[in-house]
Amino acid sequence: MNSFLKPLVVNLKNYPEIAGKMSIIFAKDAASAANGSVNLILAPPVCSLQAVCDIASLPVISQHVDDVEYGATTGFIVPEYVKACGAVGSLLNHSEHKISSIKIKNLVRRLGTLNMISIVCAADIEEAITLSKYSPDYIAIEPPDLIGKGIAVSKADPSIIVNSVREIEKVSKKTRVLCGAGIVHKEDVTIALELGASGILVASGVVKASSWKAKIRDLCSAFNRS
Repeated sequence: MNSFLKPLVVNLKNYPEIAGKMSIIFAKDAASAANGSVNLILAPPVCSLQAVCDIASLPVISQHVDDVEYGATTGFIVPEYVKACGAVGSLLNHSEHKISSIKIKNLVRRLGTLNMISIVCAADIEEAITLSKYSPDYIAIEPPDLIGKGIAVSKADPSIIVNSVREIEKVSKKTRVLCGAGIVHKEDVTIALELGASGILVASGVVKASSWKAKIRDLCSAFNRS
């Protein structure tokens, strides 16, 4: 699968706001707000993955997959099963679910074989450079101390994005950079794109907004002007 141009990836995490059927309502609101103008991608909780895939008119990815056998394994999330649900890829190595480099390497390859996208999270430039040698479709830069704090990395330390884009390109021409951590406002997105990021990974900035539709429209408008 070719990677998406300028994606806006929304990680729903396991927030109570989207528990149960609320994931489906969120997916419908998100599709309505984006209205096909932006490559909006949803990462719902694993227990909601099939339901969201069934109703969403948007690409859906898993929040995580495990590097275990497709078959006689219990309690794991395998890429093949995620694809069977209708998902098009997965997040890997989020700061809230770190995995080893060898697992990242294996899973990026496995997802690629399945024609699915890989979005690998990195806490800093050094980790991003190390992981870029596996050539995932995207590396999302997310300093852990900014996650959920409402302070975007694009404002807190713009050099992280600029340097990540430059250094990752030296290692993998395929891999694009997403800006994560603290994205809340349209301005955060605009700055990130101007600094060289190819897209955005956001969570609480959207899920905990008073209006999902209004917040998604606001963030999407930054892409439409980039």
